[in-house]
Amino acid sequence: MRRIRYSRILFIWIFLYIFLAVSSTESEARVLSKSRGKRRSKPHSVSAKSAFFINSSRQKRLYSKNAYMKVQPASTTKVMTVLLVMERLDLNKVLIVSANASNVQPSKLHLVPGEQYKVKDLLYAVLLNSANDASIVLAEAVAGSEAEFVKLMNDRARRLGARETKFSNSNGLPTRGVSQYTTAYDMYLIFREALKYDFFREAITYKFKTIYSQRGRRIPLRSHNKMLFTDWGKNIYGKTGYTRAAQSCFVGCFLKQKDIFIITVFGCNKRWEDIKYILKTIGRFPL
Repeated sequence: MRRIRYSRILFIWIFLYIFLAVSSTESEARVLSKSRGKRRSKPHSVSAKSAFFINSSRQKRLYSKNAYMKVQPASTTKVMTVLLVMERLDLNKVLIVSANASNVQPSKLHLVPGEQYKVKDLLYAVLLNSANDASIVLAEAVAGSEAEFVKLMNDRARRLGARETKFSNSNGLPTRGVSQYTTAYDMYLIFREALKYDFFREAITYKFKTIYSQRGRRIPLRSHNKMLFTDWGKNIYGKTGYTRAAQSCFVGCFLKQKDIFIITVFGCNKRWEDIKYILKTIGRFPL
């Protein structure tokens, strides 16, 4: 009987030893797996070649990366185009589409020569759909030709203090043999000036808008600003840009309490991720 009792006790101890050893091994494996997983998840590195983030109301700089380095503006150019139009044209004035405007490369609305549109509707097309043909129609209306309009753009940039900026057209498309450039800081200055206009502040908030020609042609617009379609806790309003040479760009703003914050990013591989990282991690804004 004693032998049987000792055998049972020995069996129980062996079982407990094996069970505890296996449990401990599995637990250590889970901890090791988690720690390895943590090592694999590298912190986000800002892909933008140039970036600038500022509390514009208080002139407090929050983040800067090569903010004075020359970069290609792509369609952020259109912020200057819109600014000049708002300064010089009646928003309800009706403009006629030229053959020159209709022949431009995309993105565009495929406007037809002879069609007529109000200035404000063409501005919506420029800000939401980044319409290159609409930009040229507006430029020609202001200065008679796009070439003359570009002179006004560059003069206005200098008067704003954007002295490292040079435009070559009204839309930001690459131009053969002519250089164009800006900086993240210069584009902040231009965007800040545009924000003084009620029309601009309202227009950049739209996800969708429908415009009509004077003869009733209906054109639905959809904003290129993907941040308006995310589940972020705060909308960032502004103007996108992209060409192969410039890569992805953005200049935009948001309001916190009574302060206006402006962010510019240029030459991005991960534009939206960069913006979110700068605002959330560096600026500590909940998104």
